[in-house]
Amino acid sequence: MNSHIKPVELSKAGRLVNHGPTVLVSARHQGVDNVMAVAWCCGLDFDPPKLTVVLDKIAHTRSLIEASGAFVVQVPTFEQVGLTNDVGTLSLRAEPDKLTHAKVPLFEMPGQNMLFVEGCSAWLACKVINEPHVQQEYDLFVAEVTTAWADDRVFHGGRWHFETAEQKWRSIHHVAGGHFYAIGEAVNAKTR
Repeated sequence: MNSHIKPVELSKAGRLVNHGPTVLVSARHQGVDNVMAVAWCCGLDFDPPKLTVVLDKIAHTRSLIEASGAFVVQVPTFEQVGLTNDVGTLSLRAEPDKLTHAKVPLFEMPGQNMLFVEGCSAWLACKVINEPHVQQEYDLFVAEVTTAWADDRVFHGGRWHFETAEQKWRSIHHVAGGHFYAIGEAVNAKTR
């Protein structure tokens, strides 16, 4: 495992997604693994930390999550924009070797039976809070964050440091049709 991957206190886990990045969602069930890009991921609560993700009914990753009750949210970096676009546009149903084709580097965290994407800046292991009506009606999944990690080159002291990290660590934000923005410059409200 990368020595820069450090645990994040659960009380600070919401900070890993509260800036609205496009995320990668990975899931595993009965020997089937998948990763997809998700533009709609949002922090929901602090104690215990919860988040929401929107997963369309056509997504194979969704069926893995429904079967396993667990998934991982990852914050991809500027360097992973191509990979993010690929896993967001390729379908595991149509292309069974999707992860190989997209060259998704995978690893496992000790003590976790879940799939993680290497090179991201943050990882949140989640367990689904079953809300069948909300899932079916709105494609919205609510989950509790059970464990979180971040790369200390860009997240430490309980917060992001995009302004001092190399550009390659910036989070990405999908707009439409493969068009992304990287997070911009820091602005301090107290000095404006």
